[in-house]
Amino acid sequence: MYGTLASMTKPDLSQLTPEQLRVLASELLVRVAEQDQTIVSKDQTIQKQDQSIKYKEQVNQKLTYELALLKRHKFGQRSEHLSTLQISLLGEIIDEDIASIDAELDDALEPESKSSKRRRAKRKPLPPQLPRHEIHHEPDATQCHCGCQMKRIGEDVSEKLDYVPGVCSVERHIRGKWVCGECETLTQAPMPAHIIDKGIPTTGLLAHLLISKYADHLPLYRQEQIFARSGVQLSRSTLAEWIGVCGVRLQPLVDAMRDLLLKETVLHADETPAPMLAAGKKKTHKAYIWAHASAPFSELNAVVYDFQLGRSGQHARDFLGDWKGRLVSDDYAAYKKSFDEGVIEIGCMAHARRKFVELHVASRSQIAGEAVKLIRELYRVEHEVRELPADERQRIRQAQAKPIADKLHRWMLSEREQVPDGTAISNALDYSLKRWTALTRYLEDGTLPIDNNRVENLIRPWALGRKNWLFAGSLRSGQRAAAIMSLIQSAKLNGHEPYVYLKDILTCLPTQKASAIDELLPQNWIPSDKV
Repeated sequence: MYGTLASMTKPDLSQLTPEQLRVLASELLVRVAEQDQTIVSKDQTIQKQDQSIKYKEQVNQKLTYELALLKRHKFGQRSEHLSTLQISLLGEIIDEDIASIDAELDDALEPESKSSKRRRAKRKPLPPQLPRHEIHHEPDATQCHCGCQMKRIGEDVSEKLDYVPGVCSVERHIRGKWVCGECETLTQAPMPAHIIDKGIPTTGLLAHLLISKYADHLPLYRQEQIFARSGVQLSRSTLAEWIGVCGVRLQPLVDAMRDLLLKETVLHADETPAPMLAAGKKKTHKAYIWAHASAPFSELNAVVYDFQLGRSGQHARDFLGDWKGRLVSDDYAAYKKSFDEGVIEIGCMAHARRKFVELHVASRSQIAGEAVKLIRELYRVEHEVRELPADERQRIRQAQAKPIADKLHRWMLSEREQVPDGTAISNALDYSLKRWTALTRYLEDGTLPIDNNRVENLIRPWALGRKNWLFAGSLRSGQRAAAIMSLIQSAKLNGHEPYVYLKDILTCLPTQKASAIDELLPQNWIPSDKV
């Protein structure tokens, strides 16, 4: 009966018996239950497909975002093994290190011990075709203490190589010899003190070497070629020796500048990798340059670089010591312990903005675009108050910037509730929301900056330079570079031409009292010809 009823297309219900009707009803109920089950199964399948599509969209968005970021960066070399050029540069660094160690030993030796040192190889005479500029040194008085007039009986001549960009010349230092005819007393003017005792380079040449290597990023082998075109053969080992000695002589200035920097209440901090040759191996490993700079609203304009073997937070704590102030930095975890020990964290709005800018560039996200628009309003206020006094800057920030920041915060919280976890936009929102207190501390104090761009700009020369000098050959060479770069960049911050500054302080250093070393710091320096 069931099969017959099931096969009927349009059964005449009036012709069916009660029993047949009950069988038909049971059959229909079974079919309805089966169809309901099929519908539920299809709904579950559709839900799973929707979830899978949504997940794949999130993954695709994340991968697209990461791919867009990667395309904006250049890929580095695939191998860390040293090339022939790198090995050549290593020789320069070793010579510099040896010279700096010799200079430090000279300073540590007693005067009578220095005379017992081995004799240096006799240097070659300077090329005769170079132009000569004579500088005469004569005694202040040519009358002997016995009352007789002295007679000039001869002279000593020493030559130093000078360099004006593109032209080499020779300074002839002529010291006349004066003798008394009665008591035979000999008088002669002393040679002026020099940063490299009895060396042939003038301070102008030394300043040019330092600027070429550490500001213009020219390795010594290139400078050797440039000097050769000017008619002077200067070996890389000689140039390296001069730079090594200069590094030692300039270090007290950098130490004094660090002490002065740590008296500031607001500092910027950042770090960047710098490859360094691994001891005993023909490959490099990652060392780091740490930069600490004064705030843009401070009277002090200074930056001090610190070259260290790694990125551990201990390096930052060693540099800061007992300093307890307000530190502007990115969200790198190395500074967290310092914040726990009393240093106040100031966030970087530029880092927060960068997350949204990268997302907007990668995927044209409307949410990211809105965030960038609101943050741009905060920077508009900063542009207007940049030159104002701190109290006026704070007042305008409270009146104009704080309402914008509050609006941005509320908007971020609202948007975050609507976007799923794990997406690029949720990560960008979380970055700002988790650091909101640090990001907006600048609104409460007119001496605080909105971001960490100041030190990021000051650390950029290292990123440019390492493409030319490729790596640091040792911890000593990296620290020497950090010291000289600190002086060069600080001179720029104070509006000085670095070559003029270095030339003058190299001239003054040999006779400068240790108690007056601060007079030669970039922020205090007055050219000696204007004193």
